[in-house]
Amino acid sequence: MDTKKTLIVVTGPTAVGKTAAAIRVAQHYDTAIISADSRQFFKEMSIGTAKPDADELAAAKHYFIDSHSVTEDFSVGDFERKALQLLDELFKTHDVVILAGGSGLYINAVCEGFDDLPKPAEGVRERLNEELENNGIEYLQEKLKAADPDYYTQVDLNNPRRLVRALEVFETTGKPFSSYRVSAQNKRPFNIINIALNMPREQLYERINRRVDIMIEQGLVEEVRSLLPYRRLNALNTVGYSEIFDYFDGKTDLDTAISLIKQNTRRFAKRQLTWFGRDKEINWVDAASPSLLQDVLDIIEKRIQLNH
Repeated sequence: MDTKKTLIVVTGPTAVGKTAAAIRVAQHYDTAIISADSRQFFKEMSIGTAKPDADELAAAKHYFIDSHSVTEDFSVGDFERKALQLLDELFKTHDVVILAGGSGLYINAVCEGFDDLPKPAEGVRERLNEELENNGIEYLQEKLKAADPDYYTQVDLNNPRRLVRALEVFETTGKPFSSYRVSAQNKRPFNIINIALNMPREQLYERINRRVDIMIEQGLVEEVRSLLPYRRLNALNTVGYSEIFDYFDGKTDLDTAISLIKQNTRRFAKRQLTWFGRDKEINWVDAASPSLLQDVLDIIEKRIQLNH
């Protein structure tokens, strides 16, 4: 590991202020930002993804903004590979690089590696889901304990989806799920410092509601209309777009669609907070603090000194 090289992750729920904070940190270290927002990759989706505006893009060099079209396949595995190649280049001229965004899966792919899991054999998932329904979650917990005691000690045992995923891999391949997990082997050749922004829930929800109103003012409805030919693509199956498609289909009126975007975005933020809350390595910072930049820099400097 090159202890002089550091990746600073700036994450947190949607609308908390990640873009602004990441730019200020990037300017401090005179470095670049890699976006880890799985919707900002797509050039056709701008308003509904709250992409950095022209001034923000000019304030710091950004990568993976408008890098792909919605018509292209761009998986989390593709992102991991391309982001690591890019980091390799950036670390030649920078000691610090920023990874900013709220897509936890994409951040994990860069920091830990994305598990390349085999596809389950036909019918296995359905049978396991039936067993879950008929026998309860404890039954699957015991099955996993017998099949893969290592993963049993790490997994969230109350998450049935995780239990089913681990068991279907075991029952398809005969190998424990833990043997496919690459996190332990994929030690990155740089240090990682995780910063997550948060603020009082009420304040965050107000920011989300206001942001949606601004998106509507900026022309979100017209942006979604222009994407009608592509609506079946996976990239567009997302909050802010799905609700407007329903409005075009006559399933809701516009006011209801806007209200649903706000509600679904608030729910998404809650899920993000739950996801990041599980990571013991994350340093939480109050995004509403007047000393936000200094608070973040203090954590970074302390960790960099420890790593050296």
